[in-house]
Amino acid sequence: MFAPRPVITPPSPYSEVEFDVSDRSLLWMLAKFLKPYVWQLGLVFAMLIGVSFFAVLLPYLIQQAVDGPITSGQLEGLIPLGVVYFASIVLLFLLRFGHIYLLQTVGQSALVNLRQTLFEHLLKQDMRFFNTTPVGQLVSRLSNDIDALTELVSTSFVVVVSNLITLVGIIITMFALNWRLALFGLAVMPIMLFLTVFFRKRLRQASNAYHRLVAEFLAFMNEQFGGMLVVQLFQREPISRDEFATYNARHRDVHRQIRDNYTLYATGLQLMTTVGLAIVLFGGALGLAEGWATVGMVIAFVEYTRRSFEPVLLLSEQISQIQTALAAGERIARMLRVEPGLKEAEKPVTLPDFKKTFAFDNVTFGYEPGHPVLKNINLRVESGQRVAVVGATGAGKTSLAGLLARFYDVDEGRVLIDDVDVRDLALADLRHYVTVVPQNPYCFHGTIAENLRLFDDSVTEEQMIEAAKVAGAAPFIERLPDGYETMLLPGGANLSQGQRQLLALARALLHNPQSILILDEATSSIDTETEALIQMGLARVLQGRTSLIIAHRLSTIREADRILVMQRGRIVEDGTHEQLLRLNGLYAALYRRQFAEPAMEPPPLHQPAPTRRILAAGN
Repeated sequence: MFAPRPVITPPSPYSEVEFDVSDRSLLWMLAKFLKPYVWQLGLVFAMLIGVSFFAVLLPYLIQQAVDGPITSGQLEGLIPLGVVYFASIVLLFLLRFGHIYLLQTVGQSALVNLRQTLFEHLLKQDMRFFNTTPVGQLVSRLSNDIDALTELVSTSFVVVVSNLITLVGIIITMFALNWRLALFGLAVMPIMLFLTVFFRKRLRQASNAYHRLVAEFLAFMNEQFGGMLVVQLFQREPISRDEFATYNARHRDVHRQIRDNYTLYATGLQLMTTVGLAIVLFGGALGLAEGWATVGMVIAFVEYTRRSFEPVLLLSEQISQIQTALAAGERIARMLRVEPGLKEAEKPVTLPDFKKTFAFDNVTFGYEPGHPVLKNINLRVESGQRVAVVGATGAGKTSLAGLLARFYDVDEGRVLIDDVDVRDLALADLRHYVTVVPQNPYCFHGTIAENLRLFDDSVTEEQMIEAAKVAGAAPFIERLPDGYETMLLPGGANLSQGQRQLLALARALLHNPQSILILDEATSSIDTETEALIQMGLARVLQGRTSLIIAHRLSTIREADRILVMQRGRIVEDGTHEQLLRLNGLYAALYRRQFAEPAMEPPPLHQPAPTRRILAAGN
């Protein structure tokens, strides 16, 4: 029997736990998104006042009928009271329909804006945020949590607010008609309010636990389905089954906690309602005996008392949903308070004469405090230079690319483009100055053409095809039955890793043809024949273009202008291919490991590569 591993959410520098959000803050957040609809809300409030008025009027009409025409036997006097009574019912229906319809419309519109604002806020976050925040958590914020707020604004809010306004009207009317009976009628109200406050906190805690579990569950399912090949390949199904059972049991336990608290709360309120009506009847009997109450007044007060309990009883039905929504709003508010790790320059610098040079000035950087992966890096690359970077896994090669493209900020030193600190450039401009072809490129659900164009209709078909030809992607695309209109699965699952890399290279050339080009292992998953084609394409693309090429396969960098060898976060060798071989250092040893025999050396970039044997490729 496999024991399920404990559920652990990786720590994030942007942890939501850092922020304490009060209910008042949540209301202010909602008010911000409801502000554009202030006149509709004003109309809703007027309708709620009307609902309260007619709700109070109906028992009063009953009292007047009992104490007047019915008691005196003059039944013809019931006709005008009956007309007013039934007209009030019709108007009450229309007002309730109107305010519910209008408020739901306003709520839906406001929450559309909230969802859009949250998504745009997430788009501004840096790569460190996405590397440390589970995908399930982000999806849960944009889906489950927004849906919970939708229910709050469009349903629960309507029920609670309309009944609270009615409650205020009823209490005022009760004291205006007979303060003694009002005191009897409201005797149990403090106990009901105490129960509401007591169980509110318990239900909020349970709701928070439930939504944290949902986020963890979504992350778990994303991991399991994304890694299904590994699950099946290593017969990990029993472990996955047990892990799922753990989540399933936790889901049940949280629901039981919510159920138990809600059941105790609702049962207590129902008991207090029965006791309260009994107290009113006792007070009414006492009033009739002592002469300070009439039969009609007692009947009206029984109705008023029953209606005064309705808001609290309805609150008991809605409280679980309300606490779930408030907990969801709390998480959304926390997420909206997360500031992007990369700050935009207050006065961005532009590069009107882009020379395409870059430099690292005494740069130190680490993904975690106290653990630098780059140490005192000093490097200058002139315009048009092709610079390759090699080294073992963890040497810091990809970190150089990430800092140049400003996916992260340095801990010490500066990264410069044309002698301007990248932190002084607008991020949008920087993305035009630097283009990265990543090691694991991503393809969106859509056609190959849409993935090359990135859904930008301004890119012409001729430009797209030319970029595909230069990158070496055109041959495999044209062999597909639908060519450039071939539909890709999410992530490009119906393409090989090498084919996705070719598309990523073509996409980079298509959208930023004049930028500094970073190739981060961009040819690591391409076969020998395809490599020959892409090398010819790269020879044309890289001619006279500033580029940083991170590679394991030394065949792709042999003719680079400079080759940097990194070890433990430092540049330990710098020179051309021939210079580094003569140096007989780390590069030479790596080269000998990849090409066992001198006769097996790769050809220059401009010649097709014959079949060769690569014994090992370091990371």
